[in-house]
Amino acid sequence: MIRVAILSFWHVHANDYAKEALNQPDTEIAAVWDELPSRGRESANKFGVPFIKDLDELMQNPDIDAVIVTAPTNMHHDVMVKAAKAGKHIFTEKVIAPTMKEANQIVAAVQKAGVKLTVSLPRLNDSYTLAVQNVIREGLLGELTLVRVRLAHNGAIAGWLPEHFYNLEQCGGGALIDLGCHPVYLNRLFLGMPESVSANYGYITGKEVEDNAVSVFRYANGSIGIAETSFVNSYSPFTVEVHGTEGTLMYGTPEPKMLIRCTKNNASIWEEITLPQPQESAFCQWIGHIQNGTVAEENIKLALDLTKLMDASNLSIKEQRPILISELLPTSIR
Repeated sequence: MIRVAILSFWHVHANDYAKEALNQPDTEIAAVWDELPSRGRESANKFGVPFIKDLDELMQNPDIDAVIVTAPTNMHHDVMVKAAKAGKHIFTEKVIAPTMKEANQIVAAVQKAGVKLTVSLPRLNDSYTLAVQNVIREGLLGELTLVRVRLAHNGAIAGWLPEHFYNLEQCGGGALIDLGCHPVYLNRLFLGMPESVSANYGYITGKEVEDNAVSVFRYANGSIGIAETSFVNSYSPFTVEVHGTEGTLMYGTPEPKMLIRCTKNNASIWEEITLPQPQESAFCQWIGHIQNGTVAEENIKLALDLTKLMDASNLSIKEQRPILISELLPTSIR
């Protein structure tokens, strides 16, 4: 049995991961820590486990094998480096860290300690993502020319997103670093790392973080990736478009089904693609890595690249120019 401590209920998905830990036959919740003791005690009572106020005390507890990190993003570095040094396996909400310097240090600490790290990038495992990868792998679209992924909700105008999600210090950004992570890492998955990044942020509700954002990725061969996100749209469907020299694939326009039209099939019609079964969740994969002694290599690499693309987007806003990826810190992963 893998005994897991939950480190903060700051994030909106903390309860979801707690439920996953309860539903897994090989895991159990052993303790809770929270930077807000009142919230931590309430959550610990809810799950019938101890609340440990002192994080160092929790880390030194030999009965705790692993941690779920759902603390504020600006605490990720200190919390995860401490966990790695204490020999605790780590499952964390994205992003792994708000800057490349911090992300590299976390991964270095994980590698040195030999603990197992997995970052929650859930849409990597969904059916539509697997279907897009299959189409690209088969070459049905020819040379890819443009990928567009959009994910939006109305959290900032409907009032259901926690107020601390608009705290620049805690979050490291707004809509892009939270919800926009998914379009960003899917662009990265389908097209690879770009040559440069240009971003544009909007502030519809006047908060200190952006609530409307687009990040555009340019590639050396002329192809373009577009990541769109928003906290201020009520009826915007999750959308994936993949365009190439020989065809186009579309998902979520607006129905959750995938269509393709390409010269290698019947080019005169749109054909629906049957979606494969999804892969197991990132949390289940993390447990598997702990049990089997394996490493989530692709997951960690994508998580590091995600932080790099966030770094580039924020720098593009700050300096009002495209940012070359070569200008940023390199990814330090063995």
